[in-house]
Amino acid sequence: MVTSFTSSISMQPRLSQATTTTRFGLQKPVSVFNTNLTLRPRSMPARLAISCAAKQETVEKVSEIVKKQLSLSQDQKVTAGTKFTDLGADSLDTVEIVMGLEEEFGITMAEERAKEIATVQQAAELIEELVLEKTT
Repeated sequence: MVTSFTSSISMQPRLSQATTTTRFGLQKPVSVFNTNLTLRPRSMPARLAISCAAKQETVEKVSEIVKKQLSLSQDQKVTAGTKFTDLGADSLDTVEIVMGLEEEFGITMAEERAKEIATVQQAAELIEELVLEKTT
């Protein structure tokens, strides 16, 4: 059984002199002559911009604490996206990592929030959030 999909885009120029319609098909390449098409890049509205990244120094500090808690060698690469489970951490190790982070940053993590942490990045973001709450 052969299925064919066809799609077309109809564009009407805004100028009143031109009354033609240009159609583009997805089945074969098309050349368009004597048509002014202007594509303008649109920037994302500020209200939709999302910034969740923690400071690099916080990520590095968390990485060092994770290495220490899991007794990893200093040449072991631990980045923001590293998952604790990929490093061989079990639930007890994760609790010890959280305790080390709380001690280092002078914060207290609620148990529910601490259970959500799976990566170095998530830990760094939560730490920065808790430090910010503590200072305000």
